[in-house]
Amino acid sequence: MPTIEKMSDSERLQEYVRSIMPPNRALAELAAEREFQLAKPRRTLGLLEDIAIQLSAIQNRLRPSHEHKLMVVCAGDHGVVEEGVSVYNKDVTYQQILNFEKNGGCITVLSENAGAKVILLDAGVDHDLPPHPRLVDAKIAKGTRNLAKGPAMTREQAVASVLAGAEVVLMEPYADLVAAGEMGIGNTTPSSCIAAALAGLSPADSAGRGAGLNDAQVLHKADVIARALEINKPDPDDALDVLAKVGGFEIGAMVGVYIGGAMRRAGLVIDGFIATAAAALAERLAPGIKSYMVAGHRSREKAHKALLDYLGLRPLLDLDMCLGEGSGAAVAMFICQCACEHFNKMKTLQEAAITDIE
Repeated sequence: MPTIEKMSDSERLQEYVRSIMPPNRALAELAAEREFQLAKPRRTLGLLEDIAIQLSAIQNRLRPSHEHKLMVVCAGDHGVVEEGVSVYNKDVTYQQILNFEKNGGCITVLSENAGAKVILLDAGVDHDLPPHPRLVDAKIAKGTRNLAKGPAMTREQAVASVLAGAEVVLMEPYADLVAAGEMGIGNTTPSSCIAAALAGLSPADSAGRGAGLNDAQVLHKADVIARALEINKPDPDDALDVLAKVGGFEIGAMVGVYIGGAMRRAGLVIDGFIATAAAALAERLAPGIKSYMVAGHRSREKAHKALLDYLGLRPLLDLDMCLGEGSGAAVAMFICQCACEHFNKMKTLQEAAITDIE
């Protein structure tokens, strides 16, 4: 077996996937025992209890941690924007990245409030971004090709995008909770294509309003999705084929963030529709990785619930959000923090000398 440094990109990705260990079920049982002994009636904290137990098993320690939170905002542009699937032009992608660098975006504000470190990952922005301490330059190309006319990228580029996301996480010294955000004008269209390919949704059911499309524009978007699926015929059993044909560079990087987070035994806090499309690809690429996932919220975007159902994930929040960027995951990180805090700091019934609670 060659060393990681001497492996091809494809071999390295395969090795990363193979290295993901399942959560520790025995530790989950111990955590459940402790949860049931805390000074409260059983199940009165609902999902907070489930998250604490899940994070214990994921992190392989009885007292789960939330101290080291990481938000990787992956950015890329999309050739399909030329089909008129967005109300914004692609220049907004790099303009928002510059805004994020200055802490002026929603994701930077919410991540700071959640105590999460923010890394900006340029996987394929159609602009030369100047160096910045928060920015990682992993540009594969200046945007994908138009997926309505052929494959969005090559398979080699798809692999490279996943590796870019994974290796950003692997470079971090610590990671307890990891989330992937995104910035890429037009990226709900490839996400809808992914949802259709993997979860079997029709183009009409997968096409939502994105950043503000009207009814006629949504119908047009569904037609673009249908053309992309017909022309490219992505193989639903091959995650990299789906990503290459109808995905995006930042979506591939988000898949990699999940791979890297699972390698680090961190809880994966999943954001909205685009993040969940990437999560579905990650599960197809690394079966079982969904056991590392906590669905942060349910987006207002049309097909998000279907993708959550496809993965078997129950969202923590339903706040009528649909911004993306990682915003819902940032809010949900605070919920995960509360789950860890109650589990780690509450006294047990015995410690509190309480005898009448069942």
